[in-house]
Amino acid sequence: MAQSNDSPAIELINVSRRFVTPDGKSMTALRDFNMSVARGEFVALVGPTGCGKSTTLNLITGLARPSAGEVRVMGAPVTGIDPRIGFVFQTDALFPWRSVIDNVVAGPLFRGVPATQAYAKASEWLGRVHLAGHASKYPHQLSGGMRKRVSLAQTFINEPQILLMDEPFSALDVQTRVLMHEELLGLWSQAKASVVFVTHDLEEAVALADKVYVLTSGPATVKSVYPIGIPRPRVVSEIRYDKDFIDISRTIWEDLRDEVQRGAVRQEALA
Repeated sequence: MAQSNDSPAIELINVSRRFVTPDGKSMTALRDFNMSVARGEFVALVGPTGCGKSTTLNLITGLARPSAGEVRVMGAPVTGIDPRIGFVFQTDALFPWRSVIDNVVAGPLFRGVPATQAYAKASEWLGRVHLAGHASKYPHQLSGGMRKRVSLAQTFINEPQILLMDEPFSALDVQTRVLMHEELLGLWSQAKASVVFVTHDLEEAVALADKVYVLTSGPATVKSVYPIGIPRPRVVSEIRYDKDFIDISRTIWEDLRDEVQRGAVRQEALA
């Protein structure tokens, strides 16, 4: 089937995902899940702990297969790992024995880019994330925020068309997290990638996203979808005090709160 440039970057159509736990029980992580992410759109997923947000990302990457329904990327069914997708994890995916620039250059070298060209590109990206003077250092010599900047350079250097982010800034202090939000929005506005951003932080979701999906407590399905009409470009450190930001955050929280409470009860029952 021919792929249309007008098709969404990501589609999950009536997707369910079931798996067997180590003790032999059948668990449903997602049920009748529908989501559409337009090309260049920034979507955030929020929901209770254990509701299937990370499972959703695994389905998009092809690391997991749906038990029912269909997952499509750029108009075509997902059949395996797609090189057009970049992934930023909660924990740093850096090689501790490699220098900063050798971590950033690993992707292009793996994809067959000549070394001279790859290192020049890596140097350029380190400049973009304000780490030009740290190329020869090792990850243990960097702060948490600096390591996260390396991770962003490591991902964006591969020019992903889709960027999946699983609570990437949750381990950072509040001040550093705001700086990383600014960094991410700047890189994303240049790259024009489609983003799915998983977070437990509702304010983070509203500050970054074009659209926020609220998921139910597991098995997860989409409860609500909220377009975020705050104009871009956004200065995250400032918009948190705007009335529109406060109002939409309150509205989404009132919707999300019931699911968080149900999720806590569910987690206790599973313990």
